[in-house]
Amino acid sequence: MSTHPEVLWAQRSSESDDSKNVIYLTVSLPNIHDSSLKYELSPSSINFAANAGPANAETKHYEFSLDLYNDIIPELSQHKLTSRSFTAVLRKKDKKLEYWPRLTKEKAKTPFVKTDFDKWVDEDDQDGAPDDHFGMDGGFGNMDFSKMLGGDANDTGTASVPIPEDEAESDDDDGPPPLEDA
Repeated sequence: MSTHPEVLWAQRSSESDDSKNVIYLTVSLPNIHDSSLKYELSPSSINFAANAGPANAETKHYEFSLDLYNDIIPELSQHKLTSRSFTAVLRKKDKKLEYWPRLTKEKAKTPFVKTDFDKWVDEDDQDGAPDDHFGMDGGFGNMDFSKMLGGDANDTGTASVPIPEDEAESDDDDGPPPLEDA
């Protein structure tokens, strides 16, 4: 008997840039046995099947098939298998600024398909969003932590913020009150 794995998805859309016209798909399934992995991608559907589980325990069979909302280009899509998940970046065929309203063609009940909020960006904000094609840069995408902290690359990241006098700590603070016996 097979089980549906959790499938997470997010997307980007662009009228002009193919690399920003994608669906991010993550099959959250640790310990996939790569010899059992079957992944088939057609312009209108995706089929996935695999056995997964720790090496020293019984494995389970997982599978799903989805008819996609719109067509993709399988030849330009990518996938990657890690010890924690199977990820794919599916290239949308039609270049449109609008997002797909859902991943699947039908409003079928697919409780195992969920929004990937770690990768999701609203349509209005997608121009400023970093492209995260598997985090191939080996780090945290295009984040510049020095800019986030409000300093430059040589800044220590510490800031001195004045505390109002009425909120300043006094020297007579004995710490937290003692714990009561239960």
